[in-house]
Amino acid sequence: MSESGLNMSRRIRRTPYTDKVEQHGVRGFSVVNHMLLPKAFAASVEEDYWHLRQDVQIWDVACQRQVEISGPDATHLVQLMTPRDLRQARVGQGLYVPLIDEHAGMVNDPVLLKLAENRFWLSIADSDVLLWAKGLAVGMGLNVIVNEADVAPLAIQGPKAGQLMASLVGDQIQLLPYFGFAMFDLLGTRQLIARSGYSKQGGFEIYLAGGEMGSDLWDLIWDAGQLYNIKPGCPNLIERIEGGLMSYGNEFTLANNPLECGFERLCHLGDEINYIGRAALRQIAAEGPVQSIRGIRFGGDKAPPCGKPFPVTDLHGVPVGQITSGIYSPRLNCNIGMSMIRKTHWDYDTSLLVHTPDGLVRDAVVSKLPF
Repeated sequence: MSESGLNMSRRIRRTPYTDKVEQHGVRGFSVVNHMLLPKAFAASVEEDYWHLRQDVQIWDVACQRQVEISGPDATHLVQLMTPRDLRQARVGQGLYVPLIDEHAGMVNDPVLLKLAENRFWLSIADSDVLLWAKGLAVGMGLNVIVNEADVAPLAIQGPKAGQLMASLVGDQIQLLPYFGFAMFDLLGTRQLIARSGYSKQGGFEIYLAGGEMGSDLWDLIWDAGQLYNIKPGCPNLIERIEGGLMSYGNEFTLANNPLECGFERLCHLGDEINYIGRAALRQIAAEGPVQSIRGIRFGGDKAPPCGKPFPVTDLHGVPVGQITSGIYSPRLNCNIGMSMIRKTHWDYDTSLLVHTPDGLVRDAVVSKLPF
């Protein structure tokens, strides 16, 4: 048993950067896509939060696996998996896409990278998209190859990320649009780098091809980052909630549809494209969702960890939702969270109550996302 409390076995995969994060004092792991994800380095989540907002961090996000779909029917299969209209997608462009099933349930919310006309990566959150895509391809007799690419993303996040990356690969990297990507020279190899990341502070993700170079890439970034006060980091809960960045498995699951997740603009409901779950999604749109994701501000002292959802009720104690991710924001000077809220109470500034596991009932108000 490791200090993190995880029973390390071959079923939980290490990453090309795990040796380095251990050397840099990682204080715990989570497991995403059957792979280790560092969860803490700094003494507190608030210390990590302020550093992320001011400087630059290096994150091991190799758990962000790439489901590669290629072949003559690749474009057809990818479009079948998402209600987002992909007809205008360009090579070199990344797109945030909801994936849905036949009932319009959210399978995942990856970033889609179009590598070539018939070659894509789905940079996935924590669910088994590889098996979903393989099942669709086999069941429909499509001429595609579906596999997990041997790629290990390393994220550089924070307001100084642009300066750091420009010092390594040149100023042209600053010209990338958000979610755009291109190939750059690193360690004598050509590597795909995207302007993206799981924070709102700006940054880049290096999709390292060749895991044997993981330690060398980490050291290269780390040494160059000394000028910018670089520190090891990981997705920060405070910053994530403030920025309205949802987490698959927390804010939404297969039981939720993209309309209640706030993805209306990513859903094409017309006849021009076909995708799995279109009829179900049209019906939900016609009837209107019964709940929707909202921000919640709530009072009292710092809330305890949100290991289990916090019930959210109206002022009479009737359940209207639950906070699935919540924490105290030192910048906003209050507790904040995200919750699916019933239609009857989802208007902004509606007064509610949050019930925390310390026995307190806290005054709350519905807020916009991001905070």
